[in-house]
Amino acid sequence: MHVHIDDLVGLTGKELGTSDWFPVPQTRIDTFADATDDHQWIHVDPEQAKNGPFGVPIAHGLLTLSLFIPMFTALLDVDGVRTKVNYGFNKVRFPAPVPADSRLRLHARLTEATDVPGGGVQITVDGTIEIEDAPKPACVLQSVSRFYR
Repeated sequence: MHVHIDDLVGLTGKELGTSDWFPVPQTRIDTFADATDDHQWIHVDPEQAKNGPFGVPIAHGLLTLSLFIPMFTALLDVDGVRTKVNYGFNKVRFPAPVPADSRLRLHARLTEATDVPGGGVQITVDGTIEIEDAPKPACVLQSVSRFYR
């Protein structure tokens, strides 16, 4: 969806749709481990992970959460914006692990949009990050972002 910042408040309650599938290869998991210095074997050691609780390496939960940004950006493009700020998350849960080499997609709904001081609009988005062919989502979240004119 492509909108102008002045139209965000009127979109409260609007379904933003579902993103394209986003790949999560082992190389992305390894790079995230390097960036965060979290090299736990369950993420980065395929041989040891074979004998672990999931039978394969899994993505870090925070990697899954960080992938919200590119998937969300593909769903909502806002014009008239000087800067965007990730203001935080009200809720984050990880109901299912993300196996290495799986694909994710985001389903999102804009649940609230309000004007904020400084010429901005704050939006709250309910999101579900799904794993392809999995019965449970990887992540359920409520994101808060600010867009400034």
